[in-house]
Amino acid sequence: MSSAENLSHASAPVRKVIVAIDGPSGAGKSTIARHLARHFGLLNLETGAMYRAFGLKALRAQCSIDDPTALEALSANTTIHLEPGETGNRVFLDGEDVTGQLLNQPVSDAASRVSVFPVIRAWMVRLQQQMGESGGIVMEGRDIGTVVFPNAEVKIFLDAAPEVRGMRRYEQLGGPARKPVVQPEEVIRELRERDHRDRNRADSPLKPAPDSVLLDSTDMTLEQAVRAAEAIVESRLAAVQSSS
Repeated sequence: MSSAENLSHASAPVRKVIVAIDGPSGAGKSTIARHLARHFGLLNLETGAMYRAFGLKALRAQCSIDDPTALEALSANTTIHLEPGETGNRVFLDGEDVTGQLLNQPVSDAASRVSVFPVIRAWMVRLQQQMGESGGIVMEGRDIGTVVFPNAEVKIFLDAAPEVRGMRRYEQLGGPARKPVVQPEEVIRELRERDHRDRNRADSPLKPAPDSVLLDSTDMTLEQAVRAAEAIVESRLAAVQSSS
């Protein structure tokens, strides 16, 4: 049995670790987090889906996504819950399963815009910390290793060139078969705009934690990126196990 397999079947203290994966949009965080959770026997918590769920609610309520006061009032009457499913998390917004409604571009844009406000980020951080307080999780987002769980045992900053991330997102959205047709250049432009907002917001800007491991997947296949992430987690968990 490999050391990774030993760790995934280890005693409770080892399973209480937190794996934090941060990085920009389209870097592959969700895919890699799902794989790591399965591989190491951890629970995957996708924080980006939580912001998208709230962005969806703001759009439905016709609430200005540029008005922090209105958004704070909306958040006070909002519940967001994640449940693990066979192919990923199921996302419940006020008790409704909205999983299939979260990947369209307007919802992604709304999520990015509401996330710049400190009051909304503080609310989300509280929710995320409550979900992960017992450990034994893989949590991905943009400020997990810096703000949500700064003491996480494993921190990975996953990145790739904007053009590569843009094409990945384009394919994720349906590629040329999507209706209405969206050109790759438009997806890349919108991704660059989101990068700018995320990296330059005043509260919890997107940046690697000082003790994170940078994983640049620009020139990697998905399988290579997954294996590299496995190796990072396996190495850190082995160190945790040896010190326990």
